[in-house]
Amino acid sequence: MTIPIRILTVTLCSLAVSVGCQSRDNLGGNRTKTATGKKEVIGVSLLTLDNPFFKIIGDNITASAAQHGYETNVVSADKDVAKQGNQVKDFIVKGVSAIVLSPCDPKAIVPIIQEANAAGIPVFTVDIPCDQPGVKIVTQIATDNYGGGREAGNAMVEVLGASGGEIAVLHFKQAQSCLLRVRGFREVIDAHNQSGKPKLEVVTELESGGAKDVGYKATEDALQAHPNIRGIFAINDPSALGAVAAVEKANKSGQITIIGFDGMPEGKQAIKEGTIYADPIQFPDKMGIQIVDAILRHSRGESLPPELLIPTKLYRRTDALNDPDLK
Repeated sequence: MTIPIRILTVTLCSLAVSVGCQSRDNLGGNRTKTATGKKEVIGVSLLTLDNPFFKIIGDNITASAAQHGYETNVVSADKDVAKQGNQVKDFIVKGVSAIVLSPCDPKAIVPIIQEANAAGIPVFTVDIPCDQPGVKIVTQIATDNYGGGREAGNAMVEVLGASGGEIAVLHFKQAQSCLLRVRGFREVIDAHNQSGKPKLEVVTELESGGAKDVGYKATEDALQAHPNIRGIFAINDPSALGAVAAVEKANKSGQITIIGFDGMPEGKQAIKEGTIYADPIQFPDKMGIQIVDAILRHSRGESLPPELLIPTKLYRRTDALNDPDLK
């Protein structure tokens, strides 16, 4: 049967509209395959998977991405910027749909991110930002590290503010997140000192590497150089736990207030036992989920703010004593 030309034209146009709409819908839903039929992959290079905090981020990215039909390739950079650069290059060669980074060194990683930008692969950062000029980052998902640092400062003032004393800071200056934590902490201490109350003096800042063993050695060095230290602020739980061990070895348990940061199970357990006073706790599970949500929103053409911050919550011994997840 001959189909009139006018009807045929309408039918073909309707089909074209239908196909076009289906293509656009796929961008916002469960995008499981690229145009070539391959499964879409998110490449994730995290600072280190030795730290449970980053493992939780990676695990939640993987689980959340799978719910939306994406595969993930989560790797550990082991705090080595050269290794991370090679990982990103590998993601580019494989043509991943998106790249997620917690940069080992925000400045040194710039040329590699620029390669991803040139390849048209969207780049997202999690926990550690890369706010350097010349790179395009879709958005940064992170803890409000500055606000968390202020919470840590308030906790230190709460314990030592009435009597004053010397404080040591266990830092990890390689990470922008830790710079923000220490900045917030110091601002609260400075404000306390300007109030005319007994002075709290930061007498030393030592590199902790964000690790228990390095934090232990840094605390030993701090106690030898400044035997009157009464407070220690450690930029994460591993370094805080290293400080606990060094303080115990020096027979100064109960004499020095240690404040960590993160809310890892081991850190919370130490708070329950009274060896760490408090932690501004982070929510790495939320960070992993939100980074996948940001990738989906970007794939739909939505505009995202340059940064999405997740507030911390100060976790004290009263919280630990009522925490069903602790022993």
